[in-house]
Amino acid sequence: MTLDVPPKLPDNPTRFMDQLRALIRSRNLAYKTEQTYCLWIKRFIRFHGLRHPSTCSEKEVEEFLSHLAVQRNNSVSTQRTALNALVFLFREFLGQPLEDLSFEMARRPTRLPTVLTHDEAKAVINHLEDPHQLVARLMYGSGLRINEALRLRVKDVDFGMQQIIVRSGKGNKDRTTLLPDSLLEPLKLQIEACLIQHKQDLASGHGEVYMPFALNRKYPSEGKEPAWQYLFPASRLSKDPRSNVFRRHHLLDRSVQRAIKMALRSAGIYKQASSHALRHSFATRLLEAGYDIRTIQKLLGHSDVRTT
Repeated sequence: MTLDVPPKLPDNPTRFMDQLRALIRSRNLAYKTEQTYCLWIKRFIRFHGLRHPSTCSEKEVEEFLSHLAVQRNNSVSTQRTALNALVFLFREFLGQPLEDLSFEMARRPTRLPTVLTHDEAKAVINHLEDPHQLVARLMYGSGLRINEALRLRVKDVDFGMQQIIVRSGKGNKDRTTLLPDSLLEPLKLQIEACLIQHKQDLASGHGEVYMPFALNRKYPSEGKEPAWQYLFPASRLSKDPRSNVFRRHHLLDRSVQRAIKMALRSAGIYKQASSHALRHSFATRLLEAGYDIRTIQKLLGHSDVRTT
């Protein structure tokens, strides 16, 4: 399955959600944003008894957001995400900007991020096996989000400049980040392994990887080039939901998350941690090493230094 590849939409969509998805894609928003917005808009529609959103107004939006805070006890960030989705729906899609909303604000505070000590991070990583171990080392050593690591292609590892190039990260932005000395040799070996797999796929009549945006039309043969292959290829081919072509996608994030959860237990670490804790720990190590907050913000790809 290719859960992070947007499915093909009709050329002239007529269904409400298809039209909404088409608008989101025309604004070049990330597919994760599309999934999140559509999820909250569907919940809003179900909350109001399947009424069409065009028949709703500020009152219905306020009722839904207050419900999230009072009945659902959602956090501030969750309520804010729902608000962002509904603002996009009404302002951008329906052409009905929301004015002067008044709703019950969520009060459950956002949890402080979990940070692992250096020894804890090493213990977790040592309880993993490749390729999950190398993904975790990238998250801890380069500060990558899990899907930023999994979507890396061969060409995104710059050994000459000793940096990782993150393409279309959160907010659909590119950035560069650190490539530690300790990862140089493991990444070279990983590239060798993925290119061996690529040659086998080519020999079996496959070997064409998914190309973002319209690059597959602009450069129809590039999808078979070694540079574009995923650094962490999946163990088997899967069908592209838009073209029905069988391709080798990258590892799924949930398999890495599951492996890291098991590694945390095996290492005897009982903090409320997930794979994202490795990224938090990367930032903490930089602070401890004397890096300034603006540099850390740039390496993490945060738009706002307050997030950092």
